[in-house]
Amino acid sequence: MEAGMDLEVLKFVGAGLMTFGMLGAAVGIGLIFGKAAEGIARNPSAEAKIFKVAIFGAVLAELMGLFAFVGMMLLFFVL
Repeated sequence: MEAGMDLEVLKFVGAGLMTFGMLGAAVGIGLIFGKAAEGIARNPSAEAKIFKVAIFGAVLAELMGLFAFVGMMLLFFVL
């Protein structure tokens, strides 16, 4: 194999591994809103506070997914 071919193969392997970052973000958001719904069902008077914390957690989880996506795009188009 050529050296250039090895680099291309490693790019695809790296991109495949970075998809786990996006998968983790999706699972995290699902857990956040599932537990928020559970918390609101147990204590409806705390809905506003739980909702704020859930939105903040979802933003952070989605940010990690976006970092993985940007890393994958940089891997493909810059390196």
